[in-house]
Amino acid sequence: MVSVTVHFLPDKVTVTAEPGEPLLNVAERAGITIPTGCLMGSCYACEVEIEGQENPVRACLASVPNESVLIIHRYDDPIW
Repeated sequence: MVSVTVHFLPDKVTVTAEPGEPLLNVAERAGITIPTGCLMGSCYACEVEIEGQENPVRACLASVPNESVLIIHRYDDPIW
């Protein structure tokens, strides 16, 4: 199976993941905290930007795409 190199910014943490693996699981394994609220995508607390994609994604609903490198920009929201 092909591994995906996932870079979390601004944390500068890199981890490998498998395509289809939930983003929240990858972040947890890397020691990255992505705030969550509802875990159903309704509250938007877990929004992250994936480099190369036009719109932010909700990490609770997203999975690792079948790409060689994935760069995720995490937000720091003081409310969550």
